[in-house]
Amino acid sequence: MNVGVAHSEVNPNTRVMNSRGIWLAYAISVGVLHIVLLSIPFFSIPVVWTLTNVIHNLVMYLLLHTVKGTPFETPDQGKDRLLTHWEQIDYGTQCTSSRKFLSISPVVLYLLTSFYTKYDPAHFVINTASLLSVLLPKLPQFHGVRVFGINKY
Repeated sequence: MNVGVAHSEVNPNTRVMNSRGIWLAYAISVGVLHIVLLSIPFFSIPVVWTLTNVIHNLVMYLLLHTVKGTPFETPDQGKDRLLTHWEQIDYGTQCTSSRKFLSISPVVLYLLTSFYTKYDPAHFVINTASLLSVLLPKLPQFHGVRVFGINKY
């Protein structure tokens, strides 16, 4: 029992991706981003797909791999203060359905982007670099690792 908190979880960040409808909301938000970019008249279709991919990956990198701690009052004695949101999901358990979804969705978006840009070399390099920037931190080998001390505190 958690005295003084309004929720039953020790850390609500651990279960947010298991919430009802969150995966659908995630997919809809990516679709809305794509439609908004499509509505800008001077962007071509390949540019819109590349922008959708890069913006998605940038936002996901910032939200999952740079922001640390929790926005909630938690009774964990500050244990999660030094963990990123990705490291907190499902209490750090690897290969859960939430983690698989968050790992597969950038790959699916990358494949769609590559197809609609017709594998143009410039777009391909940008999209591949963007994909690697969000997939590498998700690997179990990088759990808790701070490369070059970046984001250590």
